[in-house]
Amino acid sequence: MKKTLNLLLAGVASMGLAFAACAEDYITLASTTSTENSGLFASILPKFEDTTGIQVRVVAVGTGQAFEIARRGDADSLLVHDTAGEKRFVENGFATERADVMYNDFVLIGPANDPANIRQAQSAEEAFAAIAKAEAPFASRGDDSGTNRAELRHWKNAGVDPDGDWYRELGSGMGPTLNTAAAMDAYVMSDRATWVAFGNRQNLTLLFEGDKVLFNQYGSLLMSEEKHPHLKHDLAQQWHNWLISEDGQQAIADFKVDGQQLFFPNAK
Repeated sequence: MKKTLNLLLAGVASMGLAFAACAEDYITLASTTSTENSGLFASILPKFEDTTGIQVRVVAVGTGQAFEIARRGDADSLLVHDTAGEKRFVENGFATERADVMYNDFVLIGPANDPANIRQAQSAEEAFAAIAKAEAPFASRGDDSGTNRAELRHWKNAGVDPDGDWYRELGSGMGPTLNTAAAMDAYVMSDRATWVAFGNRQNLTLLFEGDKVLFNQYGSLLMSEEKHPHLKHDLAQQWHNWLISEDGQQAIADFKVDGQQLFFPNAK
């Protein structure tokens, strides 16, 4: 009886250790609202988890906030879209490696009647200048995201300091910003993936696209073991490696909405 009890206890203990190990097989990924809102993660994460047994728990925020989460040591990995900011993050010692993963582009959305006539613009700079000149309502994320940082660069390149009642800084993610733009009949800059997946378009339509300056690159970063030794660096390395592997790149290419590919793999 004693031997049987000991065997039973040993079995329970073994199961407990196994469950504990499984509970630890996850990473926290700080990433962007565009990757979440578009449905990309819902498509590719199950494939990674099936391959590795590692669960990825996504914190979807603006890129600036994702940097801050990682800087504090509250994320095991980063997938964001501000190449200049990502390189500074590495240079400042918070990450040890950065890799190109995928790209798409930004597009300018607005009311179908296009009061600023940006359909006729020959460049993004001209389109932004036309919106400002017309003082047409513009909904800005205003959240220090990668999209917001890019938008502010385009205003600067157009020689515009956006101000006044026509320019609304919302402090919200891409999906909520598109919802607000739809309610306001306002112009808005969006990543293409979130726009294609967006359902509440109302009177909004895509009005300007194709300028090379609207290119939108995403990068994966590995956190510094020296800065944050408590993070799950070995599991995060597997995620990073999978994203830039042939399997990961194919999973990204396979993700489509209404038959349209939304992200294009470009790991080097």
